[in-house]
Amino acid sequence: MNGRRCVHFDFGDHLRQAAAGSGYASALTPEELNVVRRVLQAGALLQDGEFGIAAAILKAFMTDRNRDASALIVLNGLPRHEGQSRALESVVNVVLLANLHCTADTVWRRILMNTGGDRTNREDDTLEAVTKRLGLYRESTLPLMQYYENCGVHCLGIEIGVETTTEQILARTTWPL
Repeated sequence: MNGRRCVHFDFGDHLRQAAAGSGYASALTPEELNVVRRVLQAGALLQDGEFGIAAAILKAFMTDRNRDASALIVLNGLPRHEGQSRALESVVNVVLLANLHCTADTVWRRILMNTGGDRTNREDDTLEAVTKRLGLYRESTLPLMQYYENCGVHCLGIEIGVETTTEQILARTTWPL
C-alpha cells in the first residue's frame, strides 16, 4: 500500500486458533482461553474488561509478523466497539478505517460462496449466527465510524458485492497513507 508492506491480522481467526490450542494460545492464560471459548460459543464480543486477551494476541502477532516498524497492520475484526477502540490506542495507532458496505444478503451469499477463501469448516456460519453477528455489527461496530472520524482518523466507506475481490477493492480505493 503506497510502497509500505501490509500485514493482515484476522482477529476472529486468531481467536478460533487460540480456542483450539494453537496459534497464539501460548500468549493467554488458561482462564483467558476459557473466556475465548465462551465468547466464541456465544457468538459474543470481548467486553472492555477482557481486552487484555485481544491485546495479548495482537502483541504476539506483531512480534511474530511485524518485524518492519514501517509496515501497516490491517486489523480485521478488531476493534468491535468503542471500549476496544479506546484500549487499542495503547497498542497501535489507527491511521485509516475502511468500512466495507454491503447488504445482509450479500454477506450471506459471500459466506456461502466462500468469496474470501476463509470460510472453510466454520461452525459459526449458520444463518442464525450470521444474523446475530450482523446485529452486533450494527449495534456496536458501525458507530466506530463516527468515533474514529471524531478522532481525526480518515474513514472510507467501500461498497462490496458478492464477488468483489481484495484486488478490486485496492484498485478502486485511494489510500491517504
